[in-house]
Amino acid sequence: MRDVGGLPTTDGGTVATGRLLRSDNLQDLSDADIERLVEQVGVTDIVDLRSNVEVQIEGPGPLQARDLATHHRHSMFRDDEVEVDAADALVLPWSKSAKGKRPAPVRRDDDFWASHYLGYLADRPDSVLGALGVIADARGATIVHCAAGKDRTGTVVGMALSVAGVSDDDVVADYVRTGERIEAVVARLMERPAYADVLRDQPMSHHVPRPETMARILTVLREQHGGATGWLVENGWSDADVARLRDRLRA
Repeated sequence: MRDVGGLPTTDGGTVATGRLLRSDNLQDLSDADIERLVEQVGVTDIVDLRSNVEVQIEGPGPLQARDLATHHRHSMFRDDEVEVDAADALVLPWSKSAKGKRPAPVRRDDDFWASHYLGYLADRPDSVLGALGVIADARGATIVHCAAGKDRTGTVVGMALSVAGVSDDDVVADYVRTGERIEAVVARLMERPAYADVLRDQPMSHHVPRPETMARILTVLREQHGGATGWLVENGWSDADVARLRDRLRA
């Protein structure tokens, strides 16, 4: 988990601290972690990008279970528009048992991970807009998280930082920073029921964030939509909505 505050903007400003934190899975937070987040950092809102199946298997995060922050679910998967409650439906999109039961992800780019990230924007614009709306309207700090804190979280946070005026190079650098902790993140996920099975078969290199992946997303946004701001407007946000997010994130 890290606060993205302090990143410079292209007009000489900075991203405010205590507004937006990005994280991997929150299930292992200790009591001391929780106290620090609520009492010192001032976390008021959690954006949970996990799928319905992940939440069914893993359960609610500790901040939600203790009702210490407002919890917002915004799954990034296309088939998560309805809640999952039947035991025989608990099939994760990336699990071995999902083969033959769910369509393969649509390839939208030559970069494997960029294809996934563009898929989030294409398949669940409602969730992307919802997550960014939470950040814009939160009273205190917002934590955005998924499982590893790299892909779904990276897409939403990258969009937010771009709207705030952070340069592409600095958005890419923030995305790549997750690689500094990726081995520890994967080790934690290996102990969790929703992720252990598939992670055993994947080399660590599969999880390391590559700069060209986020650079590709930002390029596609710029070339096809006029940037992250243009994408938001095309998908229903007003100029005032965009300004609210930008002003919330800037010091």
